[in-house]
Amino acid sequence: MAEEEETAAPTEKVIRIQRVFINLLDSYSSGNIGKFLSNCVVGASLEEITEEEEEEDENKSTTLEASSTKVKEGTFQIVGTLSKPASPRPDFAVETYSAISREDLLMRLLECDVIIYNITESSQQVEEAIWAVSALNEEVSHFEKRKVFILLSTVMTWARSKALDPEDSEVPFTEEDYRRRKSHPNFLDHINAEKMVLKFGRKTRKFATYVVAAGLQYGAEGGMLHTFFKMAWLGEIPALPVFGDGTNVIPTIHVLDLAGVIQNVIDHTPKPHYLVAVDESVHTLEDIVKCISKNTGPGKIQKIPRENAYLTKDLTPVKICILGPPAVGKSSIAEELAKYYKLHHIQLKDVISEAIAKLETIVAPKDIGEGEEEVEEEEEEENVEDAQELLDGIKESMEQNAGQLDDQYIIRFMKEKLKSMPCRNQGYILDGFPKTYDQAKDLFNQEDEEEEDEVRGRMFPFDKLIIPEFVCALDASDEFLKERVINLPERIVAGTHYSQDRFLRALSNYRDINIEDETVFNYFDEIEIHPIHIDVGKLEDAQNRLAIKQLIKEIGEPRNYGLTDEEKAEEERKAAEERLAREAAEEAEREYQEAVEMAEKIARWEEWNKRLEEVKREERELLEAQSIPLRNYLMTYVMPTLIQGLNECCNVRPEDPVDFLAEYLFKNNPEAQ
Repeated sequence: MAEEEETAAPTEKVIRIQRVFINLLDSYSSGNIGKFLSNCVVGASLEEITEEEEEEDENKSTTLEASSTKVKEGTFQIVGTLSKPASPRPDFAVETYSAISREDLLMRLLECDVIIYNITESSQQVEEAIWAVSALNEEVSHFEKRKVFILLSTVMTWARSKALDPEDSEVPFTEEDYRRRKSHPNFLDHINAEKMVLKFGRKTRKFATYVVAAGLQYGAEGGMLHTFFKMAWLGEIPALPVFGDGTNVIPTIHVLDLAGVIQNVIDHTPKPHYLVAVDESVHTLEDIVKCISKNTGPGKIQKIPRENAYLTKDLTPVKICILGPPAVGKSSIAEELAKYYKLHHIQLKDVISEAIAKLETIVAPKDIGEGEEEVEEEEEEENVEDAQELLDGIKESMEQNAGQLDDQYIIRFMKEKLKSMPCRNQGYILDGFPKTYDQAKDLFNQEDEEEEDEVRGRMFPFDKLIIPEFVCALDASDEFLKERVINLPERIVAGTHYSQDRFLRALSNYRDINIEDETVFNYFDEIEIHPIHIDVGKLEDAQNRLAIKQLIKEIGEPRNYGLTDEEKAEEERKAAEERLAREAAEEAEREYQEAVEMAEKIARWEEWNKRLEEVKREERELLEAQSIPLRNYLMTYVMPTLIQGLNECCNVRPEDPVDFLAEYLFKNNPEAQ
């Protein structure tokens, strides 16, 4: 028995479990750290493992490890918060909390041996981390055993630190220099949190606090470098971008190495309470991107302005001009293209209304504050005078031209609109304007007249900032356009230019303008922007879907931020729900209409039957009324003798009963007797 007890002793497990709290377990950094710690054994980093033992451990099977390995320490139990209530609980976590009050969160923190607050991914967590360390510090007297608080911060709190040796900027900083650190302006809250955490750790031995300033994290399919790796792997660009000159040194650390650092802090509780966690290697941004490109991508890099660091997509504006006769479908096609390319749909009437409203706002009387400066008042008065003068000119122009505005004002307002920041950044779709060669020249020409004179004769100078990249020329026969307008519902035609007289006049005017040599399309041909001609009448598509599809093919893919996979799925789901709801509503409306029609049909049928019965009754009464005198006459003078004759005929049964009856009536006529 003693021998059996001795052999059984080595397989006994001495379990000591530590409960570890980590915030935002559903984020990249905290999730990987939590997963790493959940697979670690408490105190494992305290033991030195030889190479032979490491090889033996790798060769052992999982079953043998479970049965014979001597586990001296227990495991880490991971609990923590989630950034989104709908996020699923990670497999490695024992408990997760979301939308929890501060009081309940404090109770959960007091249950833990180690509290890790990661503020590298969300600056909103800084305030919660400060609250957590402050609340725990107030409860120190109730601690049954020592607790460890680790603030996972970022090396960006060192970004503006001055070099230790002005003559040699390559001398590296160490943990001992943390009091000399100066943060980037965007990370002032982070450095304040670091100071607060370190201050509370000096007061008592029951509450140990540490700050780990981590480098920029990478690895495990996420982090800073994953974007470059993804671009290289997909191979959609000829060269990986390097923002700026690429000479800036990037302090990095693999997220799992960072998790190992945290494990060591938990196990060792070192004397230094401020630790810097970065890779030993020193690499610039150009070195890193060049290595990724060489091993997984095209092998080339391209230096681009650092201002474009966040413009990883082609965000150049798409500028489109759609022209054509009335009723050809310009506005409907422009609306669909604006929605597809996320552009600004520009219509002449909207531009004029917007400009006039803006001028009226300027000239409207304002309350002047007491503290305003005289210079600002003078400038404002000048702006008001200019706006009022322009408004008066517009009013006079419209009075002289039967409500129409002169081209000089239209060109001015349209040019201001095209030069606005939204149109310059995202692009625009110009709907039905310009209509003539002169309007196009005045709208898109260079404002520098001297330069215009110099290049005249070669190519007409145009403003590259606002000139459209694509010109779509829609057309159809007059018969097709007239038929389309005739078939429009009255509610759409009423009060618009689609009324018969206005439409025919507009169509005739358009044909007259475009017969001449100098048409708006000639202008674009002259500056080498050749219009995309589409005959809408030949497509035989009332919804213009084929025309839109052809234009999208010519223009290309959108140059804008697209939807994520989740947003696309949500949009498809909403579209499906809307389609089902619309179909259900249409079906219900159809059934309702059928029921109404059936009820009306039954009511008409019943009314018709009722009237028919009434007519029959009236005819019957009329016949009866008309037959009373005749019946009385027959009953008085004919029927008595006739009945006697019929009876006698039945008794005698002559061979010729008709002749017999006639002779009987003649002989027995009461009047003859």
